[in-house]
Amino acid sequence: MPHHARVLTVSDRSAAGLREDRGGPLAVSLLREAGFDCADPVIVADGADSVETALRALVAEGTGLIVTTGGTGIAPTDRTPEGTTRVIDREIPGIAEELRRRGLADTPMAVISRGLAGIVDPGTLIVNLPGSTRAVASGITVIAELAPHVLDQLSGGDHS
Repeated sequence: MPHHARVLTVSDRSAAGLREDRGGPLAVSLLREAGFDCADPVIVADGADSVETALRALVAEGTGLIVTTGGTGIAPTDRTPEGTTRVIDREIPGIAEELRRRGLADTPMAVISRGLAGIVDPGTLIVNLPGSTRAVASGITVIAELAPHVLDQLSGGDHS
């Protein structure tokens, strides 16, 4: 049975209908190709409060994997990590570090992403990605490699 995933796009302009969300649908498509059961993306405006509220709702649905896209940079409204911190119980810094490391193949700007990864007990993995389609594409590759093992571990699986 495939793991259930959701994508949360964080963007003032996309939430207001002023810009097409390209990162969210790309993430959904790539997650589906990787074998995840994934509904269409949810879009919210920038801000820690809106991110926290949306993440809590997706966790309450029983979602195993939540990927956010957008709001991880250093602009004044980029508050996705702050909203994520309010929701996760345990951080997994190695995932975020690997996302930045692989992102360097595309752009030196990858190092200024403040994205986080962590789990919400008992069984949700949340990973923040930047909003660019390049970052989403390279990030989903990392997530597709790691998330099934993380989710299996959260459900009591063996360390294989």
